[in-house]
Amino acid sequence: MRLATFAVAAVLAVPVLAATADWGPILAGPQRSAENRARDPYRHPAETLAFFGITPTMTVVEVSPGGGWYTELLAPYLRDRGRYIAAGPGTATETAAPKFMAKLAADPAYYGKATTTAFGKGKYDIAPAASADAVLTFRNIHNFYIGGYAPDAFRAFAAALKPGGILGIEEHRLPEAMPDAMQNSSGYMKQSTVVKLATDAGFRLVGASPVNANPKDTHDYPKGVWTLPPTYQEGDKDRARYAAIGESDRMTLKFVKAS
Repeated sequence: MRLATFAVAAVLAVPVLAATADWGPILAGPQRSAENRARDPYRHPAETLAFFGITPTMTVVEVSPGGGWYTELLAPYLRDRGRYIAAGPGTATETAAPKFMAKLAADPAYYGKATTTAFGKGKYDIAPAASADAVLTFRNIHNFYIGGYAPDAFRAFAAALKPGGILGIEEHRLPEAMPDAMQNSSGYMKQSTVVKLATDAGFRLVGASPVNANPKDTHDYPKGVWTLPPTYQEGDKDRARYAAIGESDRMTLKFVKAS
């Protein structure tokens, strides 16, 4: 497994948070883009990370970080006393990888101790075995499912975690009464499907939070979940209606790895 590390050349002024997990300094920090900050009312980052039980001394693997929305929070939060690993950059399955890697390199004050590992179909060595306190992935399970490697991905999560380690998942939620086939293309997943994938890999569900639920979401759009903000895949068509709905209805699930 190859770990890419961005070294910091000097002592840098990055907020150090107490063990009480006060996310305020990180949420307000200059490392966050205005575009990402504007999505806080939809994504509820402080509440989500508190639910997962993330603390500053943990080793945390974020799987498929995309453009780095949560990286802007997790990497500086863990920088001084923990460890942040982004699993996915540099692989063919990560279309945002070049921008993500450039993001890390451009701001060593916040991302200088972040490391990266490969993740994607056939690439599952996301961290040394039993080394991580938590594995997190945000709005990605549908990609693993559609790509045909979701069971392998969950086994990789289990392999990376210490016994009793946390698996935190946020995913677009498909109501259980809707057709299973919608999971193949809509971007939405049934909670029962996600729970089965996790339990089959040796995890136990210990909590489900409504923090990212959205009762306005009807889950049945022409372009799937990407019809809604922030993607607006239908362009200006019915844009005001989709803006009024907001971002998707999402499950937020916490699992632990069996001992």
